[in-house]
Order: sequence, then C-alpha cells, then structure tokens
Amino acid sequence: MPFEFTILDALQALRCPVLDALAVFFDAAGAHGELWIALTVLALAFRRTRKAGFAMALALCLYMVSGHFILKPLFARPRPCDIRPEMLTLVARPHGWSFPSGHTASGFAAAFALWFQNRRLGVPALVLAAFIGFTRLYLYVHFPTDILGGIALGLAAGALGSPLADKVSNRLSNCKEVKRTV
Repeated sequence: MPFEFTILDALQALRCPVLDALAVFFDAAGAHGELWIALTVLALAFRRTRKAGFAMALALCLYMVSGHFILKPLFARPRPCDIRPEMLTLVARPHGWSFPSGHTASGFAAAFALWFQNRRLGVPALVLAAFIGFTRLYLYVHFPTDILGGIALGLAAGALGSPLADKVSNRLSNCKEVKRTV
C-alpha cells in the first residue's frame, strides 16, 4: 500500500479549481451509475443504437452482480480516505468498500460494450470512463489498484455483454423471419 499512497499523494499536486469541479461533478454523476444508465437509455431510445444500448445494459448488470454484490464484500477493502481522512476534502466519504472501483468498472463496462457495437461512439465513452477513473484517485477515494481492478472488471463485463446482446438480437431476428414465412 505505501506505493499506492505515493501515487495518490503525487496526484494532489495537480489540484486546481477546474479539476476540482470536474471531479466533484463526475463523483455525483456516477455515484449510482446515473451517467452510464442515462447513456444506456439514450442508446436504447434510437433504433440505430438500440443493440448497443442493450449491450451496455447487459454489461452494467454483469458489473453489478460481480463487482458490487460479490467482489466488494469479498475483499472489503477500506478506502484511502478511511486511512487518511484528512485528505478527503472535496466530497463526502463514499459508501461501501474500495475494491474494485464501481465508478470505474461501470464506466468501462458500458463504454467497452458500446465500443464493441459502435467504435465511433465507443472511443469517446472509453476516454470518459478513463477520466472518471482518474477522478477517483484525484478525490482520494480509491487506490490505484482499485481503479485497475475496476478497469479489468469493466472490460470483462463489456466483453461479455456485447456478444450476449448480439446473440439475443440474432435470435429475435430469426424469430421474426420465422413468423414472416408462416
């Protein structure tokens, strides 16, 4: 853990009003996955991106089950701000355990699923997910390994959510074609 505190402490040198405001905004926007849920609903609303939205929804559900309900309680890792409470100055202490980062995992799950379905939309989503992961370090609420764990879990959930969406979509298409021929 000492090397992780070294990284967290070094990031505090980046403190500035603009990054502070962005970090606080994304903390609130991602506290319960609101940002990624909103983007998923938006993708589901349009026929052209509906399958991508479905892939994102599946990826987010996979993260919730594996990350939030299984891994966080299993590891029960305290947050860096629990060990050094004086460093938590911009936001209230988040609820729950530190590993893996839920903000990061949900972001990468939705963004990677989107990337599999639509590269043009997926690239900026992945950049946003990475920035949100950075803000978790900047706010002193996650260790670097929490972020790495969140990225790995999110990528896995996205990589599973996308082919599942493809499979369901293909089955639905086959059912529609069978109905037309009957």
